[in-house]
Amino acid sequence: MVSLTPGIIIQPNQHIMKQICLLLILCFTINHGIQAQTGKTSSAFPDSWTDGQYYTVNGAKLWVVTVGKGEPLLIIPGGPGGAHPAYRQFDSLSVKGNIQLIYFDAFGRGKSDTAKNPKEYTLERDIEDIEGLRQAMHLNKLSLLGHSYGSLVAQGYAIKYPQQLSHLIIANGFHSFVMWQENDDNSNHEIKTNYPETWAALMAIREKGAVSSDEQHQEIYGQVPYGFLYAYNPSRFEPKPGVKRKAYPNSFNATLYYQMVGKDGDFIVGNDIGNFDFRKQLKDLTMPVLIIAGRYDRVAVPWMQVKYKDYCPQAQFVMFEHSGHNPQVEEPEKEFSLIVEFMKK
Repeated sequence: MVSLTPGIIIQPNQHIMKQICLLLILCFTINHGIQAQTGKTSSAFPDSWTDGQYYTVNGAKLWVVTVGKGEPLLIIPGGPGGAHPAYRQFDSLSVKGNIQLIYFDAFGRGKSDTAKNPKEYTLERDIEDIEGLRQAMHLNKLSLLGHSYGSLVAQGYAIKYPQQLSHLIIANGFHSFVMWQENDDNSNHEIKTNYPETWAALMAIREKGAVSSDEQHQEIYGQVPYGFLYAYNPSRFEPKPGVKRKAYPNSFNATLYYQMVGKDGDFIVGNDIGNFDFRKQLKDLTMPVLIIAGRYDRVAVPWMQVKYKDYCPQAQFVMFEHSGHNPQVEEPEKEFSLIVEFMKK
């Protein structure tokens, strides 16, 4: 059991580790990455902990941090259950282009309000909260960048509120429950093949009835290094010795995660994540669409990513050849330049 922040205890399975590492390890790279891209240190930008404000959306207070001025681009974190600080690497877009970055902690994450009943956590609620936030911020239109799970929210919003959307960026995303199930299947195949000892221990407890959300199940899953499934270059995601991490409130909500993926969601996806499907509607989107994929992504797997070319043929599709699930870390110059040009369309 790992305690990350006051008030939240989470178990380190591979899918949850994605968000833990994005918050705690990517934060190590933000200062260096931003300085390399802009010549500024991270201290020159607003602080995620203190330099934001609350907006009341659908009865809940949501924490929002804005960076720069220009066309609003809202960053939707992955998970489901992750907070926004891990995505501050995108700050450089506010310097490179005429872009205002809008970071936020969605309902149940980070500094935002949490639900009294976990059943309040739904994909539909996340989509509606984007529209509510747009109205609360008095924005005529906005652009969305949804990463990983965040891509579900972004695609759902684009389909439901196309008139309010200027640009759509799907970053290492998922087009359907079928693709998310492949995420589970491929991850487990890779673990079985390359970490047979871990797999044997996992199968032993599953034979006795354990499921993904059980503590022991998560502890065993957590033995597999993050970079094995999520990185082209795992060294980019290794903790730096001697660097102290500043805790962020409710950095990952495991209760929310299992509510949305199902109690055995790391093997058999269920609930909201087991039912979404945008494949038929994507071809009807009329705003500019950019789809970003990673060649070494073992989660949002390439053979499923390329199907976006059929489902959304009007989109610009770019495969990052030296990235896994996070091109913003492994190939930041290429990704940020791509986004700046795309936002000019």
